Amino acid sequence: MSKSLVIAEKPSVAQDIVRALTPVCGKFEKHDDHFENDRYVVTSAVGHLVEIKAPEEFDVKRGKWSFANLPVVPPHFDLAPIDKAKSRLSAVVKLVKRKDITDLVNACDAGREGELIFRLIEQYALGSKVGTKPVQRLWLQSMTPQAIRDGFGKLRSEADMRGLADAARSRSEADWLIGINGTRAMTAFNSRDGGFFLTTVGRVQTPTLSIMVEREEKIRKHVARDYWEVRADFGADAGVYEGKWFDPKFKKDDDTERRSDRLWTADEANAIADAVRGKSGTVREEAKPSTQASPLLYDLTTLQREANSRFGFSAKTTLSIAQALYEKHKVLTYPRTDARALPEDYVAVAKQTLDMIASEDLPGPLQDLATHARKALKEGYVKPTKRIFDNTKISDHFAIIPTLQAPKSLTEIEAKLYDLVVKRFIAVFYPSAEFMVTTRITQVNATVNGALKEHQFQTNGKVLVNPGWLAVYGKEAAGEDANLVAVKPGEVVTADALKIAALRTKPPARYNESTLLSAMEGAGKLIDDEEFKAAMQEKGLGTPATRAATIEGLITEKYLLRDGRDLVPTAKAFQLMTLLRGLAVEDLTKPELTGQWEHQLNLMEKGQLSRADFMQGIGDMARRVVTKAKEYDRDTIPGDYATLKAPCPNCGGVVKENYRRFTCTGAGVDANANAEGQGTGCGFSIGKIPGGRSFELHEAEAFLTDHRIGPLEGFRSKAGWPFTAELKLVRDEEAGNWKLEFDFGDDAKKEAESAESVDFSEQASLGRCPKCGSAVHEHGTNYVCEHAVGTTATCDFKTGKVILQQPVSPEQVTLLLTTGKTALLDGFVSNKTKRKFKAFLVYDKKEGKVVFEFEPRAAKVPAKKVAAKKASA
Repeated sequence: MSKSLVIAEKPSVAQDIVRALTPVCGKFEKHDDHFENDRYVVTSAVGHLVEIKAPEEFDVKRGKWSFANLPVVPPHFDLAPIDKAKSRLSAVVKLVKRKDITDLVNACDAGREGELIFRLIEQYALGSKVGTKPVQRLWLQSMTPQAIRDGFGKLRSEADMRGLADAARSRSEADWLIGINGTRAMTAFNSRDGGFFLTTVGRVQTPTLSIMVEREEKIRKHVARDYWEVRADFGADAGVYEGKWFDPKFKKDDDTERRSDRLWTADEANAIADAVRGKSGTVREEAKPSTQASPLLYDLTTLQREANSRFGFSAKTTLSIAQALYEKHKVLTYPRTDARALPEDYVAVAKQTLDMIASEDLPGPLQDLATHARKALKEGYVKPTKRIFDNTKISDHFAIIPTLQAPKSLTEIEAKLYDLVVKRFIAVFYPSAEFMVTTRITQVNATVNGALKEHQFQTNGKVLVNPGWLAVYGKEAAGEDANLVAVKPGEVVTADALKIAALRTKPPARYNESTLLSAMEGAGKLIDDEEFKAAMQEKGLGTPATRAATIEGLITEKYLLRDGRDLVPTAKAFQLMTLLRGLAVEDLTKPELTGQWEHQLNLMEKGQLSRADFMQGIGDMARRVVTKAKEYDRDTIPGDYATLKAPCPNCGGVVKENYRRFTCTGAGVDANANAEGQGTGCGFSIGKIPGGRSFELHEAEAFLTDHRIGPLEGFRSKAGWPFTAELKLVRDEEAGNWKLEFDFGDDAKKEAESAESVDFSEQASLGRCPKCGSAVHEHGTNYVCEHAVGTTATCDFKTGKVILQQPVSPEQVTLLLTTGKTALLDGFVSNKTKRKFKAFLVYDKKEGKVVFEFEPRAAKVPAKKVAAKKASA
């Protein structure tokens, strides 16, 4: 008997399909990897099971990325299993090849990525026989049983989906071509002087980095300007209120720092204050009712932004928590979504979800939400409004909401995220919050510099009249803004006291993960071309599912670093932007590239652009990027380069940077300077990227001053593997100058092996040796016991300054020696898997050395005490 194989994208969807079909098609028998009845076999992927790769003859291994092997534009793409999904892939392939399976149903998510997941599985399983088993498409925007049954009643044909399938493949292959060729070309260019300077480029990654660098350039170039504000305390019959002076005739112009309440000289501010002080003023005010609707439901990006702002969670952390709440606990719907609405047939589901919240015994602070859920049901707040229930605002997945499953045992951070989603879900059905907004203008007529002028001061008040949805967040009526002193109509007030605030303009704020996610989501606003802007309106840079990985990738590749909650572009980021601008391939840095692709892919989906024409354009672009880098023949790249504060160690002259080096330009201004501003100097010069790691300016200045720096992590060998080392400036007597060398601790080893003991008398001790109680000091690339060096060493305690690429500060060593344990460090990189991990460093008395201690797994409630695992450091 012939059967149809239904392939869903996720196991949970496969289960939903089985539940929906059982009443109409009969009971399904459950197997290890699928469900089966007389008519259907239902299985699932777990996201992507297969990835595209270049044919073997086009594959260039790491460390051999030279222009000789570029460009890489293969005539076709082979497929390879994704390692972690091999067992699932083999199970699905086995089902596809079954003789009784005569046709396939693509039940992957309704969108471009879902289409790609299925098409690659089909191609991998059937190879040249693709098409021998007809394909139909299940297109779902709602996961209710009835919606699933309706979807099976109107399956789409292969012809209907051809455009989407072409667009899905084209986007995937285009990303590969631009990423591979861009990365290898820029790496080859930057590695011309030797070494391996990995310089990654990508359609999403590079424009995101460009946004960061442009903001940082504005911050660095900002020149603070002094300005003044004038505030007055006005005495009324009912009390005192404050007003701020402003210019009612102010108009905005190109100077973005100008404001109606800013004065640009102290004399102006003092003149106004002196003139108004003690004078009477008249008051007029306008009170208007105002409403504020609840925020929309969460998509992944807004959830990540709010979790970052409120809890400091990284985008990656928020996604992993949400994924656990979805997969493990089954208390949230699918989190990797860009929609903020629900399907139109979800009104009943929403009521059932509110009933669950109202009736279940939820843990801890979640219990307080039951009251609000009950009120929403009792008052009939759940209505089929387009603001909440709208199929046109849903692509692959709907908004993130709680499921009908009540949580039983969440960790603290899981509970925090779940609480955010539940509150937003309840609040979205509540009425708008109602305010009374009062704007009060106090006018004082006073003479300044012999002329009578009207001086106006503004006071704003906002009173919460009806909390509406804010009640879900604990806000009550007449809150903190309800203390604006009342005035009677026509009342005359007196300017009792004047305050002048001397302030300075501030540069734009640095991006943090919340604001960067917002910038990525709204990147289409930066585009001038209306067609491209429209194509990106719903997309932005990346997708909600990939933005966190993009940010983490930029951090891993040392383009960004975290400074508290801020994200700061590194020297490597500026260097890449300079290179792409200098090579005239700036389109790699602009969101327009994504906008252009989206526009063309949309045309392809509609059958108005062929896949061959699109891919021809992508191939041409890849070739152009490689050619620009390969044929660039100038010594340096033009750019906005810095002058170092530290003098030349050889002659005391001025040291400037160019694209590749820090070079002495001699004393003062050199009349013989070249086009890049580099003078002849004394010949001193060091590379900016020793061992494939870019110097930060402050590091270069410290290096020239101290002749030593480190240990630093992030260097790469010629084969591309990371390593850690110190750098030192050494005198080359033969050349009569200084040169840079790596120091891997050989000097310290020689000292330790010498007959003479090391003099630590001028060094402060970091603490007591856990083996013998003597003092511990810094020494070379280690922290050592004072009795562990020299030929008469009586102790062997030492621990590295850098362990698995994680710098260990003296403060952490002091903590280790004092308490037996450092703080939790999160920059270790496994030699085996090359993945980051976090751990404590502890001293193990039994083993007599410093070892790793890992965080115990988050305990469920009630929890048993679990001994922390240890591993050698």
